[in-house]
Amino acid sequence: MRQDKIILGSEEWCSFPELGIPAIKARVDSGAKTSALHAINIAPFTRDEQHWVKFDINPIQNNLRTVIHCEAQLIDKRVVKSSSGYREQRFVIQTNLCIAGEIWPIEMTLTNRDSMGFRMLLGREAMSGRILVDPEQKYLLEQPEPEKLKHLYRNAVNEKSGLRIGLLASNPELYSNKRIMESGEMRGHEMHFLNIKECYMKLDAHNPEIHYRGGKVLDNFDAVIPRIRPSITFYGCALTRQFEAMKVYCLNSAAAITQSRDKLFSLQLLLRNGVDIPTTGFANSPLDTDDLIKMVGGPPLIVKLLEGTQGKGVVLAETKKAAESVINAFKSLNANILVQEFIKEADGKDLRLFVVNGKVVASIQRTAAPGEFRANVHMGGTATVIKPTSQEKRIAIKAAKAMDLKVAGVDIIRSSKGPLLLEVNSSPGLEGIEGATHKDIAGEMIKAIEKNFKPKAK
Repeated sequence: MRQDKIILGSEEWCSFPELGIPAIKARVDSGAKTSALHAINIAPFTRDEQHWVKFDINPIQNNLRTVIHCEAQLIDKRVVKSSSGYREQRFVIQTNLCIAGEIWPIEMTLTNRDSMGFRMLLGREAMSGRILVDPEQKYLLEQPEPEKLKHLYRNAVNEKSGLRIGLLASNPELYSNKRIMESGEMRGHEMHFLNIKECYMKLDAHNPEIHYRGGKVLDNFDAVIPRIRPSITFYGCALTRQFEAMKVYCLNSAAAITQSRDKLFSLQLLLRNGVDIPTTGFANSPLDTDDLIKMVGGPPLIVKLLEGTQGKGVVLAETKKAAESVINAFKSLNANILVQEFIKEADGKDLRLFVVNGKVVASIQRTAAPGEFRANVHMGGTATVIKPTSQEKRIAIKAAKAMDLKVAGVDIIRSSKGPLLLEVNSSPGLEGIEGATHKDIAGEMIKAIEKNFKPKAK
């Protein structure tokens, strides 16, 4: 056993010479078994019949302009449970760590750590036999000054030369929103987060305007990405329409978002465009409950509140008596309800296909948690990578086109009758699907703007 162990604080700077990373700040965490490195645009490839992986990293926290392109030999793929409890499959590499003038090989998993405070996590396996940690101290080794960092990374700075893009949303800390902001910055665009609740508008035939907190006029935007929560659909779409009136390109239009949020109209629209759905009945406090149940093939069946979102107001009724009870309970609320056949053979699984600009860019299979019938990762379900069939891809693309959405999360269930469409989401989340597939979906959204944006006519 080494007697001259390196003593580190809870935060230190280190480097990875083989990856071309001259300095990166790490969280030193003996409670974590494996080390992890921030990585985006992760893509495996083959070199000399060996498995490799390439990825990009912004090595300096809160600096998205500095990008290092890395390559490393791939040694494993593992399912890792993050500190937030989310399980994801990660690529594992081995590379040399340089710290306090000493160099030794360590294993690291690659993952997007934008939501974390550090681009690097140094776990106990990498420290074993070499390092002691004093958790009360920080930066016991050299801490580089900002000017030194600029010098070290002088060749890795990307100058901005792109569009002025606004992200119209509610929570800047949400994973999806942070990734979109990051991807826009990385592609050289000027990104602005616009909080929906802090926007207000002036309706004027000749000079329509949107104002922001403090009276700032939101003009000179080239494009806007609406990410509107269901609870503020009305106001968010009103703002999106106002941007459209100001000749600003909106990635998803207000009309498309509005119709996607109307469950009944969206199902009718999909059927009109030849997209198959589970047999569905609709009623407003029905008098003939028995016939409504028969209409969809009898129990077991799903009862949904028309206004429900993210799985709320969705009930599985396994018997006729249970179905009557649920429907009558909703009837007493004078609520609009959808009654839908239950696809038992799906076994609690569905597919999420992410469509951007008429192309399926990523796909996952979601599996319900034990005791649940809905495949929802927010309710303890799991997500795994899956290759959809060509028919499933066609359905997803057709559904997004029918809803006139440039960006859509399309949910499909596999049945004995073939694939059936469950829902089309106009503001699909990125965390689960990017984590599972390691694909830069946020970057695909920015590319869609670049492709479709046309300069305003003067």
